[in-house]
Parts: sequence; structure tokens; C-alpha cells
Amino acid sequence: MIQVENLTKDYGPRRAINDLTFDAHKGEIVGFLGPNGAGKTTTMRILSGYMPPTSGRARVAGYDVVDQSLEARQRIGYLPEHLPLYTDLTVFDYLKYMADLRKVQNAEERVYQVVETVQLEDRIDSYIEKLSKGMRQRVGVALVLLHEPEVLILDEPTIGLDPAQMRGVRDLIIEIGKERTVLLSTHILAEAQQICDRVLIINKGEIVAEDTPENLEARLSGAQRVTIKLGKSGKRLVKKIEKLDGVSSANLLEDNRLEFFTEVGQEVRPQVAQLVVENNLDLLEMRPVGMSLEDIFLELTADTDDEFDLSDLGQEE
Repeated sequence: MIQVENLTKDYGPRRAINDLTFDAHKGEIVGFLGPNGAGKTTTMRILSGYMPPTSGRARVAGYDVVDQSLEARQRIGYLPEHLPLYTDLTVFDYLKYMADLRKVQNAEERVYQVVETVQLEDRIDSYIEKLSKGMRQRVGVALVLLHEPEVLILDEPTIGLDPAQMRGVRDLIIEIGKERTVLLSTHILAEAQQICDRVLIINKGEIVAEDTPENLEARLSGAQRVTIKLGKSGKRLVKKIEKLDGVSSANLLEDNRLEFFTEVGQEVRPQVAQLVVENNLDLLEMRPVGMSLEDIFLELTADTDDEFDLSDLGQEE
């Protein structure tokens, strides 16, 4: 299992993660969901022993990742976002070489076992340079399974794959996660919903929400997205609506329409209607729209200044 307490990491004056506290248990797939630059990879690098934290502590399988780094790393299978592979080797030769480096007992037999697990039996003698990106990702998963780790840390394991490849890797992660602790980072909403038992939404280095995907959607469904249609442009209303207590944000839409988001349990439609009247505008329509988990995610991470491809959020297979 993974235990993280008050984990903080600074890069000079920039704080990448701030006071993170969470855990993950055996047989649980926990998703790190957040925009690029939110702190997901930094956290995973600390957990895998790649770098120390500035403060706080983390334990993997009961071992401190700083004070007992070797013991912790022996129990981790870490798949970075960009896995270096020896492309001039065959799948078997590469995995056998890595198994020997790790001093895996019965290395050859273990290679055949993990190749079967990731369903690469028919490509075991293929050169890695000849494999598709999806197949190479399966080689990476096989690599992190070689030494039978208790904990898997997977950083964006499906990035760059086509829909069919994504489905295959996702199914594989679900299967191997039944008996291990899996921490998985992603910025694709559909992936978190399909794979994860629990989701941590992280933004600007801090956890802003934590729950199962279903509970998170239900718990935050008290927030509202409301659209308004006016007789003419309501551009000057946007900032005034944003200043109302209980409003988290407001945006101008096309065709004399705008939208605003309320915080959980807040009802501000009467105040908004009054603002419309006071600004001599005709209110043609005010309609609440149910908030999906995607809406919630966007609201919780809306303040980020990092580049973030919103098209990835709704990516379906």
C-alpha cells in the first residue's frame, strides 16, 4: 500500500506539490486526475525514489521512500510517461536482460510469465523497434511486473495510444490491479471513470477533491451550471455576476447568452435576475444545466495557468 503524509516538493521558488496527504490500498486502483503541470509526475517520482521530497513523508509497502529507499524500490513497479526501451533487442532479450539486472530468480521462466500476462506471446521474438506504440507500452507493463512488485506506479500509461490500444492497456491495468496497489496518473476523464476505484483530483500541487468517480459526481452535484439568454449582449454582466456570493465563475457565450457556475448548495438565480433588470436587459431565459463529472473537473481545475488540452477530457473509445 501507499501512505503519503504532508508531502511537499519545491523546485527553487516554485512549489510543485503542497502538503499532499492520501493513501492507496491493496487491490485498489487510485487515479491521479489533473491538468498537465498539476504535480502528478512529481509525486510519482518521489514515491518511486527518483527524487526526495522537500518535506513530508511517504511509505510504500510499509517502507519509507527516503530512509528505506532500497527496500521501497524493490517493491515498486514504476512505469514513467516516456519509458526508455532498447529497441534493437527483441522483446524476450530485453526483458531477460532487465530480469538479470534485477536478479530475478528463474528469470527466463518469469519473462514468459509476464509476456503471457500482457498478451505479447506472439511478439516475444519481435524486435522492439518493429512494435507499435501500444505493443511497446505492453512491454513496459511487462517490465514493471518482472520482479512481482506489490505496488505499481503508472504515469500516463495510455498517452499517445489510439482508442483500440488504450482499451487494451486499460483492461490490462484493471486485471493486474486486482491483487496489487496501483497509482495511475491521467488527465483523461474517461480513463479515470473506466479504470479507477478512487480518484484524487489535483490542481496546482494540491488535492482539491477525493472520492470514487460516482460519489464525487453525486457529492458535488449540488453545484449548478446556469445558462441565461438575454435580449442583447450581456458582456458587462459577467464580472458583476462573478462578484456575487456563491458564484464560482461566469462566462460569455454566443447569441447573447452567458453561463455561471454556483458553489455547492448556493442559490443565486434571484440575485442574477435582479442584476439583469438593473442593467436594463431583457431576460428571455434562465435554465439550470446538470453538472457532469467533466464539468466538476473543469471547475476544480479552472484556475490553472498551465497548458491543458480540453479535448482529452471527453475522449471516448
